[in-house]
Amino acid sequence: MDVLELLLKAEIPNLPEKEVKIKRLSELCGADVCFRLRALPYNRAAEISKEQREDMNVHILLVGVISPDLKSKELIAKYGAATPAEMVKKMLLPGEIEDISRAVERLSGYRKETIEEVKEIKNA
Repeated sequence: MDVLELLLKAEIPNLPEKEVKIKRLSELCGADVCFRLRALPYNRAAEISKEQREDMNVHILLVGVISPDLKSKELIAKYGAATPAEMVKKMLLPGEIEDISRAVERLSGYRKETIEEVKEIKNA
């Protein structure tokens, strides 16, 4: 069976998701604080890369975290922030922001090997 046939038979995949536990917040809250992450679709990843040079990790995190709702008005008010990005910077430590952002990037196919060389083709 050729590759085109394989691709035509395959189900259209959903974006990968995973859950991560935020250790420091879990200790502070006395219960597991877990964030559900989803890979970024291509267009959204390209948009963030193009538009958000400053605080790129924060913006990747805000798009990639699907639960809890980090854009919640109540959460933003709790941290005395004007925007979700400002709230994230107050709630999380810089290393936590980077770790979560990198986890979203890995789900999106960045920062890991996604292809494997099968053979070299020599032109005659």
